[in-house]
Amino acid sequence: MDLYLLRHAIAVVRGAPGVERDSDRPLSEKGDAKMRQIARGMKALGLSFDLIVTSPYLRARQTAEIVAAEFGAEKKMELSPHLALDGDPAELLDELRSQHASVESVLLVGHEPYLSELVSVLISGDERTEVLMKKGGLCKLAVEDLAYGQCATLEWLMAPRQLTRIG
Repeated sequence: MDLYLLRHAIAVVRGAPGVERDSDRPLSEKGDAKMRQIARGMKALGLSFDLIVTSPYLRARQTAEIVAAEFGAEKKMELSPHLALDGDPAELLDELRSQHASVESVLLVGHEPYLSELVSVLISGDERTEVLMKKGGLCKLAVEDLAYGQCATLEWLMAPRQLTRIG
């Protein structure tokens, strides 16, 4: 399985007018525009996704929706509470294994430090490997048997600047 991890794009700041909860923070105008460029870069790389799973937080959902629209994959998108900041990555992987065992390419859209810790666990078996996922950054892992622990190889990690230059 190809497992892609995408950090949400730039959101409005905490405490922005009209936004009471962190989970309700939308993408900023700049974040929206940059994410559209990133999605074009992702498409230019020839990527494809059988499934897009996103955190239920607004900024992550909006990021996933931009990618889904660029790829014509709106019907392949699902929400998972296990991708929220307080989500359980082991539960997320169990969910993927049990409900989506036949998919070959999955995009996970979420937050930091959750995503970098998940990458660390999947490539090294623990959370101590330092991985930096910038807002709009994308990582590709090759996975043999998906499990919470060392089961993947890091193929690449791209910064948002790299992705916008491709698109």
